[in-house]
Amino acid sequence: MPVIRINAIGDTFALHRSPRSPLGTLRQTRDSQGPVIIMTHGYKYRPDDAKACPHRHILSLHPTPMPWHCPSWPQQLGFGSGFEDEGLGIAFGWNAQGPLWAVRRRAVEAGRALAGLIQELHFLNPKRPIHFIGHSMGTELALEALHHVVPGSLNRIISMSGAVYQSRTLGALDTPAGKMAEFINVTSRENDLFDFLYEWMIQPPQHGDRSIGVGLQAPNAVTLQLDCAHTLDHLSRVIFPVGDPQRRICHWSSYTRPGVLRVYNALLRSEDRLSLSLLRNGIPKSSSRRWSRLFALPRPKALLPFAQKASLSLQAEETS
Repeated sequence: MPVIRINAIGDTFALHRSPRSPLGTLRQTRDSQGPVIIMTHGYKYRPDDAKACPHRHILSLHPTPMPWHCPSWPQQLGFGSGFEDEGLGIAFGWNAQGPLWAVRRRAVEAGRALAGLIQELHFLNPKRPIHFIGHSMGTELALEALHHVVPGSLNRIISMSGAVYQSRTLGALDTPAGKMAEFINVTSRENDLFDFLYEWMIQPPQHGDRSIGVGLQAPNAVTLQLDCAHTLDHLSRVIFPVGDPQRRICHWSSYTRPGVLRVYNALLRSEDRLSLSLLRNGIPKSSSRRWSRLFALPRPKALLPFAQKASLSLQAEETS
């Protein structure tokens, strides 16, 4: 049972497409070795929607073929390998369809359901680490859960292109549970348009607030900007190489970029070795400015052979 499919139903949780109690299924995993990794999606997914069910796509060990690239998060995060210590994967679905403001409200509600799940998992095995990884508005679930779980029950959070505000994130990290958690804020200037639209459509908690796409400063948080050459070099040295950015605008590159899910796998399974201080020591202290990628000039191409010869001839004339 490497992956259990669970959905938020209001502020409670239930097994996906099963009338059985999820608690009995969770009890069967209490002695499994390895961490618990809870995975959740972002906007437009909804369990049981034939075309947008996350349990058939990114949260599936064997995704249904799609016209676009659809990597299996569970596979890339180490599940289904057959190793005894691969741990327990939780594919956590929720209704993320509809107007953005309504989805954001449902995300908060689903966060309370997530908190109940974390509490149950922590009660069954207090020594087993519980981690979370989510994309876009899925980050909201983990932030809400921090307001309701006991300290130490949620260990490390990876936010991929998180659609949340800075003050909301800092407030969650300032709770008793949040102070004991670690927050890895994965960003990219490829996502600037989506961050801008989120700020335009969702009222900020306070004046002048920004989304975490522009960065986040907290003692227990680190921002990894995936289109920054220095950050990619650092990740390549200490963890695993990640492919270079291919687009100027992309909301999904934080999990579709080659190699990036393997980096998350290491971050969630080797948290002692891959500390936040180790990650900070090789990256810039601040993120690039918003729109810097969208409006960047194209990189100059190498000179063609005849141009190189002309350039050398010109230099010779100038020095003679």
